[in-house]
Amino acid sequence: MQNVFKLDALSSALLKTDPYPYFTVDSAIDSDKVDDIIKAFPSINDGGSYNIDDVEMHPTFKSLIDSIDTPEFRRIICDKFDVQVMELPMMITLRGYSRKKDGRIHTDSKTKVATILIYLNQEWPAETGRLRVLRSEHDMEDYVEEIAPGPGSLLAFKVTDNCWHGYPSFEGKRQSIQINFLTSQAAGNKHRFFHRLSARLKSLFK
Repeated sequence: MQNVFKLDALSSALLKTDPYPYFTVDSAIDSDKVDDIIKAFPSINDGGSYNIDDVEMHPTFKSLIDSIDTPEFRRIICDKFDVQVMELPMMITLRGYSRKKDGRIHTDSKTKVATILIYLNQEWPAETGRLRVLRSEHDMEDYVEEIAPGPGSLLAFKVTDNCWHGYPSFEGKRQSIQINFLTSQAAGNKHRFFHRLSARLKSLFK
């Protein structure tokens, strides 16, 4: 699968700096391919993040994953956020289901340099479950932008001390890919270990 990402759309997206550096793209995946990719999303019926290596992938979805780690994509992140990620390890995780407790206001850990979220849902009629770029850790209503997790919508942000984000509580199917550029391979190994452990524990208690 070639040219899955609209790299030109990512490159031309407006970088916003209030309250921290971020940009959005309404439709970051080729419109001729996004439906098939959504249908091929791995079956994940539990909450939490899953390592990409720990799920079964349809060839269509695997082609998307394989297309993510490219020099062109990395260069866009470097240029947008004035960071150097060309040689940094990349971690890709999947979420398929949102629990009521998910979406609480948080910042990403300092082992992450940049985060890119790609949503893969056919539509999003619900009023809740829409990701918000927040001004603080205290108020879910104090947001500067709200992103519907629709077919190929994307949010990318530089990880800072104040990169607060979250969404009003939603329970149900909510599919997304999370891409993180990490400060070190050791950090990546730690994140992957805990995601794998969490997935195994959930399987034991089904």
